[in-house]
Amino acid sequence: MVSADIIRTVVGILGNVIALGLFLSPVPTFYRIWKKGSVEQFSPVPYLATLLNCLFWVVYGLPLVHPGSTLVLTINGSGTLIELCYVFLFILYSEGSRRLRLILMLLTEIAFVAAVALAVIEATPSYDRRSLIIGILCVFFGTMMYAAPLSVMVC
Repeated sequence: MVSADIIRTVVGILGNVIALGLFLSPVPTFYRIWKKGSVEQFSPVPYLATLLNCLFWVVYGLPLVHPGSTLVLTINGSGTLIELCYVFLFILYSEGSRRLRLILMLLTEIAFVAAVALAVIEATPSYDRRSLIIGILCVFFGTMMYAAPLSVMVC
């Protein structure tokens, strides 16, 4: 008989492989940006939203918040690095005020996640409450991540 832990691990690894495919799916877009040396009319919003989502899931996977979440931590840590590469390419190939606005948005995201993480860890004594609070934020920002591509649609 296969144990529930083994099934959980196998399904988690499969989920991580699928999530990695999701994180890597914009590679052709960024190859085009790199070749042309311009972001053209591409929007950074979906990549900033995905970065924010990954950052919150990294916080959720921390031992101080939700112990034993190695799979959550590893895939979202990888997603964070991948999305940071995309955002840095946007910064590199953007011009003038757009570049500055993008840098400010990135710094704001990082500061926001750090402030929320510190506040929750310091103010909430139990793992269950920390997991609940950060988990709710993860679901909210995950929904925003999947809605973000709609921001580039023009009516």
